[in-house]
Amino acid sequence: MSHWTASEGSPAPLGVTRVDDDDAYNFALYSKHATGVVLLLYAEADPSRPAVEHRLDHRVNKSGRIWHCRLPSSIVDGARYYAYRVEGPFDLGEGHRFDSSKTLLDPYARSVHFPVGFSREAAMRSGSNDGKAPLGLIHAPARSATRKRGERRLHTHDAVVYELHVRGFTRHANSGVSPVSRGTYAGIVEKIPYLQELGVTVVELLPIHQRDPGEGNYWGYMTLNFFSPEQAYASQPDSQVAEFRAMVEALHTAGIEVILDVAFTHTAEGDQNGPNYSFRGIDNTTYYLLEEDRGWYRNDSGCGNTLHTANRYVRKMIVESLSYWVTEMDVDGFRFDLASIFSRNSDGGIDLDDPPIISEIGGLAGLENIRLIAEAWDTSAYQLGRTFPGITWAQWNGRFRDDVRAFVKADADTVSPLVMRLYGSDDLFPDTLVDAYHPYQSVNFVDCHDGFNLYDLVSYNSKHNEANGHHNTDGANSNLSWNCGWEGDASAPADVLGLRKRQIKNFFCLLMLANGTPMFCAGDEFMHTQSGNNNPYNQDNETTWLDWDKLRTHRDVFRFFKHMIAFRKRHPSLCRSRFWREEVNWYGVHGGTDRGALSHTLAFCLHGASQNDVDVYVMINAYWEDLAFQIQEGSPGAWKRVVDTALESPEDIREPGREAAVCSLQYAVAARSVVVLTREPGNSG
Repeated sequence: MSHWTASEGSPAPLGVTRVDDDDAYNFALYSKHATGVVLLLYAEADPSRPAVEHRLDHRVNKSGRIWHCRLPSSIVDGARYYAYRVEGPFDLGEGHRFDSSKTLLDPYARSVHFPVGFSREAAMRSGSNDGKAPLGLIHAPARSATRKRGERRLHTHDAVVYELHVRGFTRHANSGVSPVSRGTYAGIVEKIPYLQELGVTVVELLPIHQRDPGEGNYWGYMTLNFFSPEQAYASQPDSQVAEFRAMVEALHTAGIEVILDVAFTHTAEGDQNGPNYSFRGIDNTTYYLLEEDRGWYRNDSGCGNTLHTANRYVRKMIVESLSYWVTEMDVDGFRFDLASIFSRNSDGGIDLDDPPIISEIGGLAGLENIRLIAEAWDTSAYQLGRTFPGITWAQWNGRFRDDVRAFVKADADTVSPLVMRLYGSDDLFPDTLVDAYHPYQSVNFVDCHDGFNLYDLVSYNSKHNEANGHHNTDGANSNLSWNCGWEGDASAPADVLGLRKRQIKNFFCLLMLANGTPMFCAGDEFMHTQSGNNNPYNQDNETTWLDWDKLRTHRDVFRFFKHMIAFRKRHPSLCRSRFWREEVNWYGVHGGTDRGALSHTLAFCLHGASQNDVDVYVMINAYWEDLAFQIQEGSPGAWKRVVDTALESPEDIREPGREAAVCSLQYAVAARSVVVLTREPGNSG
């Protein structure tokens, strides 16, 4: 059998593989409807035209639907890059868009190179795009990860997720990293001491899959290739794989997990007018969901096309991509953009029973002990909680975001929703006999990359997206924001700025006190602003680049965030595997909880004895006047104050051993503020 594969190639694995035993390279490409395939090899000195064109013979180089060949190292070692031309019908009525003149990127390429002449426009028009097309790198660097299978240890009660953009995090000239590292994987490595001081334990990276550099999507959700790290985030040419691995290893050494935000929902090829880079030219009907007339793409992603995840070969690609990032790149998990698309059948309908892709990804997670986090909605399906078919997955909790925002801005009818969100959202993730969810599956957040960041949430009543080029029509219109009485930064009075700072602390305090897994956005901790832009997907500039001068200006806010994170990590009673149940008592200002429409207050006492932890008493006043809360448990002198967001730094949060004694059972909670007290278990006086 071995001599057949040596001469004909093997259908597995897909992509390009070095075969040491044969001193050769194996190439394998899936295409159900192709009638011919040509492998192209390019020399490093001249990636504008192929040095070798090797035509595959279906009678020799095809098994089932996979085209394959094996070439000796004497031929391949002289090449640096590769691509394909794929022949087949151009028949829109049947959904086929083959174009034998196009140079196509292998979907399984482990790294992507863009020649000097790269052109998105050339891929959008008919005719050859050779010399202008993205190419795969043949020689991937060897794996150098230090961890072995089974050594992965995920954070539990101390998990605090920090969402950041690789480029935006350090691209600004004042980021404090070396000039060559600004906006790169290496820049994050230089910032690890900062991440350690802040105390975050999980870094969630906005998409780092290779995107289309000609498309203008700064966030990175227009994926070109699902196996390749973004080359623009490397400090040196074609070093993205090695630099990404070095970043992950350095973060792991610092005790920080790495999660990738991934978009296996659509690609950079867009709609029927988009570029022919890879998938559509290799096998359009396999990779995409099409409308009934077959000439148009379904757009459940809102980005022009929708991946056909019900197809077994697309599922195979997704699962193999995830496996590659876990086993070869050593990441700890994934956040899946628009994950409701995984529920869609081949006709675009929703399958709520058991979508195969959900099961297959879940099986991988079980083998590798990785985090799976769903954004459980798409443009027309909203599956947050039990409706999403991934029972063991965590989910971005959009209800937490909305309910906490509404309460803090003092909307009506918000106390009962706040209770549910602080408790762990058991309405969405119930631990019933049939389907036993855990509160940590709720990824709680007040803001993220999509929408107002935290400072803009308290500074703008309306979005200001004119810079995006869509006449302010893009982005959400409803943000549950409140500008504290003054729109924007310009000439804002001191009292308005002070209230904004207090509201930011209130939001973060509630986030850190809630049962579940907290997440916040990079820059929130020093009041970074995007000038009211709630959809800066195409703003690769100082709108989205973190302004590190604000860290120096707002060091007091950074201090509050740092100590609030440390408080949460010290107290496992807050984040539990199970709901708080009888160990929490809910109160109001003077006694029982007031859940009326006009109530803006809440208090609770969480007992920590079962977790070998302290008791925590929290008083929350979202009303616009000061209120005297009656502490409902304990005796005078039993409690100590840790947090009072109405006080100036450093009194707003006290460090361990420096808590302030509370000598009375009555506490004046200032308007729009949160107070946190602690006592030793069993200490009633």
